[in-house]
Amino acid sequence: MPVRLSDIASEAGVSLMTVSNVMNGKRSRVSEATAHRVLEIADRLGYVPNLPARSLAASKSHIIAALTPVGEDHSLLMSPHTVEVIGGLEKHLRHEGYHVLLRGIEKEADITGAIKGWALDGAILLEFADSQIDRIQVSGVPLVAIDSYSENPRTISVRTDDRRGGWLAGTCLTEAGHSQLLFAGPPFEGMGVMGQRWEGFLSACIASGIDPSQIAVVETLISYEDGQALGRRLRKDHPDVTAVFATADSLAIGILAGLNEAGVRVPEDISVIGFDNIEMSALVTPGLTTVAQDIQAKGAEAARLVLQEVEKGQGTPPPISLEVSLVTRASVASPRTSQRT
Repeated sequence: MPVRLSDIASEAGVSLMTVSNVMNGKRSRVSEATAHRVLEIADRLGYVPNLPARSLAASKSHIIAALTPVGEDHSLLMSPHTVEVIGGLEKHLRHEGYHVLLRGIEKEADITGAIKGWALDGAILLEFADSQIDRIQVSGVPLVAIDSYSENPRTISVRTDDRRGGWLAGTCLTEAGHSQLLFAGPPFEGMGVMGQRWEGFLSACIASGIDPSQIAVVETLISYEDGQALGRRLRKDHPDVTAVFATADSLAIGILAGLNEAGVRVPEDISVIGFDNIEMSALVTPGLTTVAQDIQAKGAEAARLVLQEVEKGQGTPPPISLEVSLVTRASVASPRTSQRT
């Protein structure tokens, strides 16, 4: 006969509600000792939760979808940034008794189908263009868009202070004495993530007296391989550049590798600064100076907001913007030591 919550409650000497809270992950309402005792008894008795019955009784599925774009007929290959975001949101949702459905989206039309086609309590959108989020018309399911500047009233936005991040990168390089600069990142229109980082970087350069015409701009994807290709040709294509701001650490780390292959030293010949502070940025040689954002906290905040709407339905709050900071390592130096002879 299956073990019931009432069996666990009886042996633990607590109420059925207490056992329900523990098994549903709502352990902030229960003392640590009690939660430990309930879980130990449940494990010993061999309790197996009936998830469909639990969802039916609560009129909820306890499923939050994490949707992210993927190339047509391609597998879901995620960037280190996205992996950390999903790690942060999954941990928060797991502790609250919810499950994550990870789904790659090949076509924009699939966004609506994925949201409506599953019995979702909510959905979190990662790495979609603002123009795509602008066009979402789904109602009745709370939606959180990460790294979005869309004004779609159906979505809640969680993002990093990207403009300040760009400003920190520009200030770091100009204060080190660089004036021949290169900005590398994906193509952008408007004031989304990359537009904000560009505007912040540009404003810091102008404040330092640098003519914008002195700033080279290279449009590139942010993979390691794209950075590596850029690094190999950078000295040839931009011989006067002494410092590079790459808008993602994965891109910056690839640039480091490509420069090394081309015989260009960092930071002696060219300084490089990234954005994200992923784990690998501290492990490469030289260590990568970067603009740090708390990526897992961003995922956790997205999870908190979607659950707030699921459980309380208080309406769409204003966008949440998380702070950034500069992490200084060895990839930036004064151009006095990097001028070509």
